[in-house]
Parts: sequence; C-alpha cells; structure tokens
Amino acid sequence: MNDDTFVPRSRTAPPQTSVVGVLVPVPEPWAQVLVDWRTKVGDAQAVLVPPHVTLLPPTEVPCADREAISEHLAQVACSHPPFEMHLSGTGTFTPVSDVVFVAVAKGIGNCELLASDVRRGPLARDLSFPYHPHVTVAHDVRPDMLELAYTGLADLSAEFLVSSFTEFEQTPAGTWAVARQYPLTGPPHR
Repeated sequence: MNDDTFVPRSRTAPPQTSVVGVLVPVPEPWAQVLVDWRTKVGDAQAVLVPPHVTLLPPTEVPCADREAISEHLAQVACSHPPFEMHLSGTGTFTPVSDVVFVAVAKGIGNCELLASDVRRGPLARDLSFPYHPHVTVAHDVRPDMLELAYTGLADLSAEFLVSSFTEFEQTPAGTWAVARQYPLTGPPHR
C-alpha cells in the first residue's frame, strides 16, 4: 500500500485537518462489474472504495482551507469540458506494487490535465509515483488472484461520458464519504 491509495484506515490526522481525495467515478453498469470482480479476487476494498480513476490521492489539508479548496475545485471544473472515457484491458504495477488495474484507453490526456490542475493551489502536492490514470481491480491479494483479475478482465471494454468529478473526505472511522460533485462545464480543449 502507498499514500496514493484510497483505502479505509484509521484516521490519524490531527482534528484541525481533514483528508480529501478527488476522483472520476466509474458509472453503472461497469461500477458493479468491477466491484464484483474485486470481491471475487478477495480484495477487502471491493465494497468500501467505489471504482474510480484518481485525480488527487488522499491528501491531508487544514480544515480552515476547505472553502478555498471547494472554490479551487469549482474553478478547475469550469475550465474542463466533459469527455469520453474508454476503459479497456488490464495492466499491473507488479513488482513495484501488488496491483492489477483496468487501463484507461481513451481519456488519458483529459485525466492528466484535470489531475494537474486539481493538484495546484490549496491542493498542491507531490505524488509518490508518476501519475497514471487507471481503475484498480485487485490490490494486495494473493498472486493467483492478481492473475485471475488480470486475465479475467483483459477483454473488458467500458465507454462512458465523464461529466463531473467527485471530492471525497475521509470520515473519522477511516472510510470515504462524498463531499461534493463538480460538473465539468468548460469549453472544449483545443
């Protein structure tokens, strides 16, 4: 596990801070397909973390900055248009991390631009690893289950319109709750 991963964990942040993350949720019917696969391979996060493409990994912020963060994210959303995303095939971060993911085949550039803009201003931060948009489907499971996810989802193809991104906040129990959704209303990129 690394700090760029949305996993429920005990909240150790001081009370005057909160932990937020920003992501593009995968819509139905594909979200349930991915949850079912994550459950099938024994990933405990299957029902706790919705299928998504991360734009900002879990980041500790001062509670006093929450209004500025909301304004920043609203501005980012107004600067980016909706875009088509196509998830297709699988990949892995093994041996660096025991993760199997569904690859973003279309929408990579849009995710990169969004993630870069999100990680500015009050959310400026470095990443532990280079940004790579993907949807995790198996994390820290047995090697045979990693292989099952890798081969079992190799033919997956899911296409959908991304019309918003979502800000999540970690609860005191360590789980993730939706804080706000931001519609993408910007002009088309040139």
